[in-house]
Amino acid sequence: NEGGHNLFQKFKKVGTQQKNFEEQYSIVGEVSYKHRNHKSDTDKKKPVKLPEEFLSLTYKHPSPIYKHAISYLSKRGITYEDILKYNIGYCDEGLYSNRVIIPSYDKEGQLNFFVGRDIYNSKLKYRNSPTTKDIIGFELLINWDEPIILCEGVFDAMTFKRNAIPLFGKTVMSSLQKKIVKSKVKVIYLALDSDAISDAIKISENFIDNGIKVKMMKFEEKDPNETGFENLLYLIDRTQKTRFSDLMRLKLNGKTKKHMEIL
Repeated sequence: NEGGHNLFQKFKKVGTQQKNFEEQYSIVGEVSYKHRNHKSDTDKKKPVKLPEEFLSLTYKHPSPIYKHAISYLSKRGITYEDILKYNIGYCDEGLYSNRVIIPSYDKEGQLNFFVGRDIYNSKLKYRNSPTTKDIIGFELLINWDEPIILCEGVFDAMTFKRNAIPLFGKTVMSSLQKKIVKSKVKVIYLALDSDAISDAIKISENFIDNGIKVKMMKFEEKDPNETGFENLLYLIDRTQKTRFSDLMRLKLNGKTKKHMEIL
């Protein structure tokens, strides 16, 4: 009536001799007693691969989709230098057809995620890598000794041009959280969209509790990508340290608005 993850642990608990363990092991071999629903790290982290149809936008193609992809990126402020820097491509067929593909690479230069953005205004705007988002976006390009910028999407991050990490959403996943704390990052610029105030408050409180200075950037209507690089530089220069009183004020304003809506 003893628990354990393997035979050796079980034999050790009941005080068996080494020779008895070796004898039993030779008969039955190693047996795992882990719960059948338990997933190992290797099960959770599937290898990330770019779509087989991926074509780099650094090379000209006669395809009309290539031209449309270049036009789409240009309208979003993405330059040819950005295409080279982030290895942006597209697909003209397959599951990711009619999409630009923005890869993300880890600190070793290995692909860890990719985003597929539709360029023809379909109902499904994004079709991303079918792997976990618990990674560090654009990690290969991040200098942890300098202030970092956290934003929602890849286009926001590319618009900032330097030291910006896309969250692929509105929350900070555990891998990024651990890396920021372990790297002793001193300053974080938090650049979430205007509709994510509650998420920004939670993220700010978390990092402030860890002794990290947070600067919440304010966007009235446009998101960082729509704001543009020049205006973002101006906002960064003007953004002050977020204090506990600032967070409390934001919380109270949110509650007041909800109360008014109920009335």
